[in-house]
Amino acid sequence: MTTQGDWRGIATEDVDDVSSQAGIFLRARSRRLLGELISPHRRQVRWLLLVIIVQNLAWLAGPWLVGLGIDNALPALMDDASVGPLIWIGSAMLVAAGLDAILRYAFLRRTGQIGQEMLLTLRRKVFSHVQRLPLAFHEHYTSGRVISRLTSDVDALNELLDEGLDGLLTALFSIMTIGIVLIVLDPPLGLVTMLAFPLLILLGRWFQTNSARAYRRTRETVAMVIVQFVESLGGIRAVQAFRREPRDTEIFRTLNEDNRKAQDRAFWLMSIFVPGVQLIGNLVTVGVLMYGAIRVMDGDMKLGVLAAFLLYVRRFFDPMSDVAMFYNSYQSAVAALEKLSGVLEEESSVPPARNPQPMRQAHGDVRFEGVEFGYAERTDASRERTLAGVNSDPIVLPDLDLHIPPGQTVALVGATGAGKSTLARLAGRFYDPRAGIVSLDGVDLRRLSDEDLRRAVVMVTQESFLFSGSVADNIGFGRPEASRSEIEHAARVIGADEFIQKLPEGYDTDVRKRGGRLSAGQRQLVSFARAFLADPAVLILDEATSSLDIPSERLVQRALRTILADRTAIIIAHRLSTVEIADRVLVMESGRLIEDGSPYDLLAGSGRFADLHTAWRDSLA
Repeated sequence: MTTQGDWRGIATEDVDDVSSQAGIFLRARSRRLLGELISPHRRQVRWLLLVIIVQNLAWLAGPWLVGLGIDNALPALMDDASVGPLIWIGSAMLVAAGLDAILRYAFLRRTGQIGQEMLLTLRRKVFSHVQRLPLAFHEHYTSGRVISRLTSDVDALNELLDEGLDGLLTALFSIMTIGIVLIVLDPPLGLVTMLAFPLLILLGRWFQTNSARAYRRTRETVAMVIVQFVESLGGIRAVQAFRREPRDTEIFRTLNEDNRKAQDRAFWLMSIFVPGVQLIGNLVTVGVLMYGAIRVMDGDMKLGVLAAFLLYVRRFFDPMSDVAMFYNSYQSAVAALEKLSGVLEEESSVPPARNPQPMRQAHGDVRFEGVEFGYAERTDASRERTLAGVNSDPIVLPDLDLHIPPGQTVALVGATGAGKSTLARLAGRFYDPRAGIVSLDGVDLRRLSDEDLRRAVVMVTQESFLFSGSVADNIGFGRPEASRSEIEHAARVIGADEFIQKLPEGYDTDVRKRGGRLSAGQRQLVSFARAFLADPAVLILDEATSSLDIPSERLVQRALRTILADRTAIIIAHRLSTVEIADRVLVMESGRLIEDGSPYDLLAGSGRFADLHTAWRDSLA
């Protein structure tokens, strides 16, 4: 039996064509999200429904008053020159028109405000949720797709709320009320008009069936265009360095052409549906005019009634075009909601603790007890294995037991793929182990609140990401409440103050996008100062000295000896010179610890670490 969870990956993976059962689930999920957004405004929506009902009644009064004018006011004016009925009917038309305008203004004004409030809530919801999702999500879900969710998909909803909602409510109410009016005004002509309904239903069903798939495809293709654009510009240095511009341009041209074809398909469907509705409306109008004219000549119908009926017929079919245009926006918005709801329902593989155990002051005692871990694959084959109850994801850490006492500096050494970074990520709870426990001061990391955990454990990565803004802002990133003197003190301790003072505006210098104004080594020093200012109990350096030149690395090492004196540290480094500051060295191979001891003891032996150190020393000769 297929469950809803089986379809969870559909929207997040942006599959172009889905089965009917999956489509039902996606639509139900998007309706659920829309209901959550509307829920806070239900009372106002009810009031707006009352407004639109009164407004439509005022709007519908026009043809009826025209018919009264033709059948009553004009004969009175011609027979005895009485202008009273004409003045009365004209005044009524002015009042109806004024009431229509005022109520329509109120409706449009408030629906616009509600729509923007819903979009504001949605953007906040998506942004907050994406930030809370773990690394596993961001490693398979590209930044371009996230940007597409927050831009083009939200824009599709914006178009629906700003332009389509008013047209839909007005059109639906008009169609229902005018249909009743036509039957009451003249039942025979009303039945003639109703003969068009089977054709309209068939045309509508055809459009609905085909447009759902077409607009889902447009959302996917525009997302792929954004993904290619973002990733090409994000890696512009590599693109230019390897002269990838022609190839990337060709890829972008192909994706852009796919989007054009998808949009063309959607517009083709609309170009059939809208004229089809209009054609049916024109045929009905001709039939009503001919049948009504015969009845007027036979004396079975008044001319004013026929004129009013024809005006109502036009008002009956015109809103159907509005419904078609709304459905155009609606299908695009539904496809966008499917994508957005897919992201919002993406469950975190690192869920927050339900009843967190408070930890005001961490001491830094880290333990791995029987830890087993493997990175989950996000492929169709892996999903099939998971649904079959088979977990065949590759194991990175098969069975790890490790104790790092408070204040100890541990260096992790080993070849690429040995499991060093995985161990560090588990220590920072960027992932949860498949089996076993990772604890801090005897508390399972899964029982700590995010606030306590992030305050106690800080990781500095090789990337050393800096945000646009001043140097001081980037150093104070982990402690926004830190004073300027505390920020400058952290920079001095880490050894970054000297180069910062030489910048054009010192600590107020804008580092620009991703810290592009600074060298790789300078960015790394700033990221060190940021981590030290955060003052964690456990500091993880994941190959964090790899971008430093030898003088800068030695400067950092001297600072680390002082700052890490009473702090637990896990250092991952390919440069074995960095290992010298460690109290303890762990050599890893295939996810297992094969050597454990002080750097001096291991160097004195003949094991793997001694071989690595010899190879590193020979490479410098």
